[in-house]
Amino acid sequence: MDSGTITRRVDLDPPVPEEYADELSARVFFVSPAIVGFSLVRSGSAIHAVDLRLSEDGANDADGKDSANGKDGADGLERKLRFVVANDVLAQRRPEPKVIWRGRDVPAPRPGVYDVLLERGVAVETGEGQVALAEPVLTLMDRLDARVRDLVVREFGAREYRYPTLLPTAVLGRCGYYRSFPQLMMFVSRLHEDVDDYRAFLDDLSDGRKLTEALRGHSGDPDLSLPPTMCLYTYHQFADGPLDASAPVVTSRGKSFRFESRYRRSLERLWDFTIRETVFLGPRDVVLERRRRLMERAFALMDELDLGGRCEVANDPFFVDAATAQRAWSQQMLELKYELRLPVADGRDVSVASFNFHDTFFAGSFGIAPAGPDDGAVHTACAGFGLERLAYAFVCRHGPDPAAWPGGLGEGLTP
Repeated sequence: MDSGTITRRVDLDPPVPEEYADELSARVFFVSPAIVGFSLVRSGSAIHAVDLRLSEDGANDADGKDSANGKDGADGLERKLRFVVANDVLAQRRPEPKVIWRGRDVPAPRPGVYDVLLERGVAVETGEGQVALAEPVLTLMDRLDARVRDLVVREFGAREYRYPTLLPTAVLGRCGYYRSFPQLMMFVSRLHEDVDDYRAFLDDLSDGRKLTEALRGHSGDPDLSLPPTMCLYTYHQFADGPLDASAPVVTSRGKSFRFESRYRRSLERLWDFTIRETVFLGPRDVVLERRRRLMERAFALMDELDLGGRCEVANDPFFVDAATAQRAWSQQMLELKYELRLPVADGRDVSVASFNFHDTFFAGSFGIAPAGPDDGAVHTACAGFGLERLAYAFVCRHGPDPAAWPGGLGEGLTP
């Protein structure tokens, strides 16, 4: 047991089959902020319990009853975990992952690369899920991004936009994002536009009240949010109007934000990260063909950079109810989502890109109409590359010294 923590075991009935272990592990920290660690307790081919490590404060709260301030008693923790197991884990069907592409065999990633980046000051942890980056990784990210950007501009004539950081929360509501992914969302608020509120807020701080408490009493509605992905801006851009007959392709690069709780890890899983996103809009056959071609070009780039990896059918981390359970199953069965995964450590890889076909979902949600009355419905697809993850997988494969980087990506750079 870790110093300063208490372990509490929660028995699972029925047990969770081993093939759901990753799904369960990806959700435990979202059960309660009192959980600081956990381990799965196995028996045979199933998980029959979860040992929760609780902070001392969380453990003390867990010894009592559920309280109105949101802290969990022991019964509350068990109830929440069992709810997640029943609704978010076991409700999902788990087909065997289908791999559609494998890169050539490459040596195993180098161990300890992230520690080297920290020691050299190339990476600096500035907060939970937040890492500042310096050279040479900064330029590596830019050069990898340029390769992807040039590809989609050259191949598809994509038009590039630079979107603002803040996204209207109504955009998320229009496509049901917060119903599917409430655990990932991050909102933006501000003080009420009222001089009395400004003064009361300052008085609260003068009285020694914590900033967060003062904000709760004087903040407005969160009508703005931090964007979880870039493609939502594009659908919002084309909303409620006819689509250009040319079947446009839009690409953008920007910051995205997802609350990852304690799942944060090095550059693999950040709360604040950068995406290069490309969106295809138009007839179904055109959109699917463009997605296929982009995947082929991306695989060729991975081989050119000697990164190995694989691409497989995947699904999003839905917060499951009856509707989203079916969406998760449909994503896998209809192969609507593919993930490009690259190795970052012995036995561990990370998704650096996804290629998604949305059928008419986003066009319908945002009222994007066809160009003319005789045209078919608008379909969409998108491809997103996580630039921190892509650069990190590259460095794990080739090392932190630019002199060893292939493809001219280290030219002119020093360690």
